[in-house]
This record gives sequence, structure tokens and C-alpha cells, in this order.
Amino acid sequence: MGFTIFLALSFLLNFHPFVTSKTLGHHPNNLQTYILQTYIVHVEPQSNDNQESWYNSFLPTSVSPSSVSPRILYRYRNVFSGFAAKLSADDIKVIQQKPGFVSARPERVLPLHTTHSPNFLGLNQNLGFWNISNYGKGVIIGLLDTGVLPDHPSFDDEGLPPPPRKWKGKCEFNSTACNNKLIGARYFSNGDGTPLDVEGHGTHTASTAAGNFVNGANIFGNANGTAVGVAPLAHIAMYKVCGESGCPESDIVAAMDAAIDDGVDILSLSLGASSLPFYEDNIALGAYRATEKGILVSCSAGNAGPDNKTLSNEAPWILTVGASTVDRKIRATAMLGNNVELEGESAFQPNGFPSKKLEIVFPGGNSTGTFCSPDEINIDVRGKIVLCELGGGVVTRVGKGAAVKDAGGAGMILMNQEPQGNTTLAEAHVLPATHVTYANAQTIKAYLDSTSRPTATIVFKGTVIGDDQAPILASFSSRGPSMASPGILKPDIIGPGVNILAAWPISIENSTRTKCTFNMISGTSMSCPHLSGIAALLKSAHPDWSPAAIKSAIMTTADQVNLKGDSIEDEKSLVAGVFAIGSGHVNPSRANDPGLIYDIQINDYIPYLCGLYTNHQVGIILQRRVNCLRETKIPEAALNYPSFSIRVGAKPQKYTRTVTNVGEANSSYDVEIVSPDDLVVKVEPRKLSFSEVGQKLTYSVTFTRSRTRVNSLLGQGFIKWNSAKRSVRSPIAVLFDLL
Repeated sequence: MGFTIFLALSFLLNFHPFVTSKTLGHHPNNLQTYILQTYIVHVEPQSNDNQESWYNSFLPTSVSPSSVSPRILYRYRNVFSGFAAKLSADDIKVIQQKPGFVSARPERVLPLHTTHSPNFLGLNQNLGFWNISNYGKGVIIGLLDTGVLPDHPSFDDEGLPPPPRKWKGKCEFNSTACNNKLIGARYFSNGDGTPLDVEGHGTHTASTAAGNFVNGANIFGNANGTAVGVAPLAHIAMYKVCGESGCPESDIVAAMDAAIDDGVDILSLSLGASSLPFYEDNIALGAYRATEKGILVSCSAGNAGPDNKTLSNEAPWILTVGASTVDRKIRATAMLGNNVELEGESAFQPNGFPSKKLEIVFPGGNSTGTFCSPDEINIDVRGKIVLCELGGGVVTRVGKGAAVKDAGGAGMILMNQEPQGNTTLAEAHVLPATHVTYANAQTIKAYLDSTSRPTATIVFKGTVIGDDQAPILASFSSRGPSMASPGILKPDIIGPGVNILAAWPISIENSTRTKCTFNMISGTSMSCPHLSGIAALLKSAHPDWSPAAIKSAIMTTADQVNLKGDSIEDEKSLVAGVFAIGSGHVNPSRANDPGLIYDIQINDYIPYLCGLYTNHQVGIILQRRVNCLRETKIPEAALNYPSFSIRVGAKPQKYTRTVTNVGEANSSYDVEIVSPDDLVVKVEPRKLSFSEVGQKLTYSVTFTRSRTRVNSLLGQGFIKWNSAKRSVRSPIAVLFDLL
């Protein structure tokens, strides 16, 4: 069965996974055995340089020499030893018998999972961390996405030096399209023969991570200001692996393979799919090889929230990023006939919408048409404001408005269902509209039931900055615990991913008022490039830090409170748990000076992997033969990770952590412990005293259940090391076994 891996789409569910299932039962006479599909084949590495003949030797003898090249799509050498090829089920049976064969499976096709967000993150021109990090100067961010529009002003190279000498990448546009900002652009077989972005997603993520300063950016005149990426002096390399139908794994692996050779410093992937063991997860395999080369890999957590166990990209060597709001809203208020005002959002804010209240109708009131699909609006909506619920399959939020407009509706109130809670999106609607919370939707429905002639209007209030409840976890942000490795707390971090304004390849104009080459979209696709940009700033400020050190600095300095000083909340206005926000919301300036870091060298992952998998499976990840009997196997939670995810039964659990001093030479830290309910947490020693920079000290943590019957099977707390200047925090997630 072949699957589709779509980008963590910022349109949030505008792209949809599809299944190209061709089972034997669907094909009489066993035609399935002759149908070609893309397989990713792993083989043992060869010591000689004749890689091409080694890979070709695995093809069945029935494949003529003239058809080898069309069959083999990619030959991989960095991510793993192997190739992608068009093969039949019979071909695979032959290949499996050949010496050196490791594994083969059909590729999946993965889904794709600003003017203000840098300011919200505390990044200000000529001040603080931006200055200290030199705006990411000299760092190369590689993005795997839908391509890029090279002549967008966000990719102007004013003020940028040439790329570092290590850069070996290509520009597969014409010779003048790339510059000192956009230093590389490549496309892979799923593309249309060019790295040009026709979807918008790649242009948006690239400018979010490292776009240059652009004055006067706005969307329909709203959110007006200077658009800039998080690392505006970093270089961008785009690898186009995604099209309208998603992102084939064979292209993703080929792009990661190329990016490692090209010399990127950061890899940013706003895409992913459902959880797999790491030895079967090609993004995890590519990220491991990149990490081995000193490249930090930042990935979106996915848009499958608010359900638990919905994460993508869970490997501990990946920075897994969830999404949250910023303190800016573009207000569109629904004013009901009883004068109740209900706040919502819309990026499209037309002038002259009548203040006179119009009749409101709910196509779903008669059990069909709830979601305003084009073929479901079965009542007269002409000149009326139409209520539409979120969800309902393939129709997008903007698409619902288009259906209402085509049916003659005057406006739309888009209503959240319970899972979406308080998360509202400001989008480029095609008619006057507002998107309201679940609570406000319930108020509207109650009003409908209270009167025989319900009316309303929409009042457009423009941009409002200063929501002190921000950041709020987005409802769509995927949640843990990790399925692939429950002993690693994921996601790692959250960052801005709701209503993010960034570059767009085409005008989103839906009226005669303006032409706009910026767009406001949402998703973990948007939070990922924010963190990729922050990682680039840290790489620029601390070029000797490892990928794990950069991750640790980001995680241990994160915020757990909103602008008001209260705990960060989720879409239901409840305190967001550790499986939702991980270590918390990123704080770039504090990450630059973490005091202590939890470092992990690439070989440190081997005992962890040996604790999870067989020799053969670990060998696929490491690309060499492994004998785990000769390694010191450790449980997942024993990895030197900046957070704890543990399972406690009757026996105490004891783990150690080693921290490295990256602050002052003579410094000391005292431990602060907030234990989860029904758990005793003991740390030894309780004080860490350092005499020099780079010194490493180890502490142990013992987790002991305080009683047999616990109030909840899940608990959370934290360990914090405090000095006079710094706090180094590690969250704790605990799952209690039933006794």
C-alpha cells in the first residue's frame, strides 16, 4: 500500500492524504505483481567507490540495461546506502534474495504539516540577541518544501555577503535568479522541472526563517509593518520536494542527501507523517545522518491535534516544534440581533459592509449542510449571513466562504466545533466573514433557538496587538506522548504558528482594493521555520555548539507563562500540559545564554537505540553493522535529554544527567524540584559548582511512587537548576503503571 505524506500544511488541512491502494483483490489475474510503484530499498554499504554498479546489481535480470536509469529514481549515499526505484512486487521478491539486501518498502507521500512574530519573540533591530548573533550572518538554512519565488522582495540580498566557501549547492533557476540571500534552489522528480513555488508554502516558510526586511508588508491593509524573517542575514537554500499532491519520500531522502553534501547548517522540514519506528522513518534516518555531520534538523510536530499521540518527527535528534498564537489579532466581530458582540477574526476586512443587521441562516439546522459544502447548501441564503461549521472533509475554510458566496450569501460566520476550542484563524476570505470560537458558536446557536427571525452583522475592527493571553497553544498542534519512543518527551518546544504573515508567490487579492504578495496562514509548518531561524541565530552566536547543545539551550530556557504571567493555556483555556507544549514557548534571547547545556554526541544515541531495537534495525539507522551485546544498553529515559518522560511502577526509577557549563567559569547552581502528584523526586547532589567553562558535572534523579493508588495516571513537574543569573529547567512527564 502506498501512502501520501503531505506538508504540515499551513492552510491546515487544505491538503489531504490520499491512499493509492492496489491490492490483489482489486486486480484479477494478480496484476499487482506487475504494477510498478516507487520503493525505497536499503542495501549494505560498499567500501569501494563504484556505488552505481552496486545499486544496479540489485535490479532483476529481467530489467534491461537500457531501462535501468528510468527505473532508478535516486541513488542515496549520505542518508543511507540504497536507492529509490520503480519496482513491482515480483521485482522485490527477487531483490530480497540478493546478498547485501537490507529492506524495501513502498514510499509514503508526506503531507505538508512575518511583520510581528520576530518582535513578539523579543527580536528587535539593533538591540539584544539579533545584534549579538549578527542576524544569523553566514549560516545556511536548507528548507525542504514546495519551492520558492526567487524575485520576491523577501529574498533580496541587500546587506548579505557571499555564501561561505563550504557551500557546494546549485541554483536550478536561471543564472540570475539566485543571489547572496537565496544561494541555492533545487527540484526533485515530483517537481515540474523547476524550483519555482506555485503552491505558496515554501515561499512562506523560507521568508519566515530568513527573509530580508520588507517595508509595508500587509494583508488587505491589515497587520501592516516591516516583514522580516527570524534570521534575516542567514542564507537560504530551497529543495523542492513537494507539489500539489504531497511530498514523496524518495524526493525527501534525495533532498536531504543533497543538502548534507551542499553544506547547509540547519535543515527545516515543515512536513511529516504518522509515527513509525525510526529505522523505517526516512526523515528520522536523514536527520540522524545530518546530525552526524553537525547539521541541526528542525521539523514540524504535525497538525493532528488536539488528540494525543498524534506527533510526527519524534526522533530525539530532531527538534520537534508545536504551534502557538502571537499577541496580534485581526478582529471581525459578529454583532447579533440581541446586541451581543462575539469576537472573531478575518484577514479580509471589507469597507462598507452594512451595519444594518441581516438575517442569519444555518444550513446545518436541518441536519445537512452543516459544513457549507457546495452541494450541501440546500436553503435560500441570498442576501443573508450564513453559519458554517468547521470540518466536514475536503472543503477548506476559505472554500466554505466561496460556496456561500456562489449561493448568493452576503457573509459567513465560521464556527469552531469543540475540538478547535478557542483557536481562530485570520484568513483571506472571499466574502465578509468572521471565524469564532466554540464558545461563541454555542452562543450563536442558542440565539438562533431563541427567536424566529435571527439577525446579525459583522463589524471589522482591524489589527489589534497586545493580547496578554498569548501565547496560547493552537488546537491543531499535534500532541504527545511519542508513539515511537515514549521515553523521550515530545514535542520539544512550541513557537509562533497561528496567523503568521510572510511572503507569498502570487497576489491573494479578492477585491479591487489591493494586490498583496504576503499571506497570513497557520500551522506547525509556520512554527517550524521560526525555530529554524532561531537555531540559525544560535549557530551564528555559538559556532562551536553541537545540534544537541542548540536544542538544549532552546528547551531549558523556554517560557511556561504567557504575557500576563499566567500558565500557558491550550485551546480549551486549560493549563497546557507537557505533552502539548514540551519544554514551553521558545525565548530566543534566553536561549543565547542558557548557563548549562545537556549535550549529546552522535555515538551517545547508540546505547539508546540498542535499548529500543535489534542489531539489524539499529544498523539501518547507523549504516553499519552493530552488535548491541557489546554496547551498554540504556532505557529511553536515560538518554542525556533536557527533559524527562518516565514510566513508574512499584520500583523506583533512577537516571543520570550530565550538564556542561557554558556560562561563567566560577558558578554554582542549586536544584529546585516541583514533583508530580504522587511521585517523590530526589536529586543528588543538590548543588552543582563549576570552576571553569566547559566543565561537565553529573547528577542523578530518583523517581519513587509515593502510594499505590494514584489520583491520575499522568503527572507532570520539573527540575530547575538556579544560579544568581540563570535558570535551567527540565520538565518531567510521568505515566503511572496500574498496581
